[in-house]
Amino acid sequence: MILNLVIGLHLIVSLLLILFVLLHAGRGGGLSEMFGGGGGAGGLGGSTVAEKNLDRMTIVTALIFTATTFALAFLMKG
Repeated sequence: MILNLVIGLHLIVSLLLILFVLLHAGRGGGLSEMFGGGGGAGGLGGSTVAEKNLDRMTIVTALIFTATTFALAFLMKG
């Protein structure tokens, strides 16, 4: 029962983590350019609130993913 719950949570978190990573800026503008905020002359310090929140959500999702990975390893061992 608990194993199925952790597997389901792990699946949802892994899909969210993929989505959040793909929303991040690569060589282009990322999230800000996608929604019309990338003005071409952006430098280092030009992070918007949306990008900072995306960073926070990605970190939290990665931590949950790590926790569910360890939980699955523990549950499968026992």
